[in-house]
Formats: sequence, C-alpha cells, structure tokens
Amino acid sequence: MASTLQMAAADPAMLAVVRQCRQLLHRRALVAGVASAVPVPGLDWAVDAALLSRLIPAINAAFGLTPEQLDRLDPGKREKVQKAVAQVGTLLVGKFVTQDLVLRAARVVGVRLTAKQAARYVPLAGQAVSALIGYSAIRYLGEQHIKDCIAVVKSAGLALPAPAKSRQSLDR
Repeated sequence: MASTLQMAAADPAMLAVVRQCRQLLHRRALVAGVASAVPVPGLDWAVDAALLSRLIPAINAAFGLTPEQLDRLDPGKREKVQKAVAQVGTLLVGKFVTQDLVLRAARVVGVRLTAKQAARYVPLAGQAVSALIGYSAIRYLGEQHIKDCIAVVKSAGLALPAPAKSRQSLDR
C-alpha cells in the first residue's frame, strides 16, 4: 500500500498539503501519546476524541473538502466529489465531524485502544507502551484520512485550496 507521500509525489501542490497535514498529525499524535501515559481512566479517550474532532476538519480544509468548501463547488463538481467519497468509502470527508463519526473512526483502532487501557496499569513500562499505542492510533487514523482525502481529490479532479487558506485552517 502506498504512503501518503507516494500518493502525492506527482503533484507538488498536493505534496505540500500532505506534508503540512502530516506535520499537524505528528503534533496531535504526540499530545495523544502523552495523554495515554497518564493513568487517569477515561482521560486518553477524551483527549483522543477532542484531537480527532479538530484534526479531521483541519485535514479536510487543507484538501478543500469541508462541507462549506464543497457547498461552493458547482453542482457537477459536487456530484463528482460525492461519487469519489462513495468509491473511497470514507466516513469523514466532506462531513461535519460529530462525536458519532469520531467514535466510528476510533473503532478502526479499537483493539489498539483497548490494549492501551490495559497496559497503562503496569508501572512505567506499561505507561510507555500505552503512550506509544496512543500515538500510533491517532497517527494511523490521521494517515488513513489523508490517504482518503488524496484519493477523493484525485478521483474528483478537484483543485486544492490556496496554500494560505490551508495553513490558517491547519493552525487552528
């Protein structure tokens, strides 16, 4: 399976957006990892949900795939995007990110998250393992979402938004 950088390699603008998104993803995944190491029941789930509920819309915005951005497209382009979203099979592209959508996405890495909960109660080594799993889970979900966005943009033939707008939405 191709990495996000490989998927975007032929398009310099796409490559720049992918790099920005991956940088944001890395920062957010680090926060998730730190929260996972803290042995307070439920804290990591709350942090993960909060991170994902802001991360997914920021990635969507960078690719021009927020509901607001899609509403500005002409009807023909919007239909192409809808077909591309259906073809890719993604839940999070072009939608308002709700708690339900975040929970559905988290089910993808549910086994990792359950192991994270159990590992946390083993002194020191368990907290380190829990932090690594927390980082990996968010990183995995983010990378998958970036891949989905790339596939939708390419399939629908969309132009990426201007870089300044992408940066602003990513910095939120």
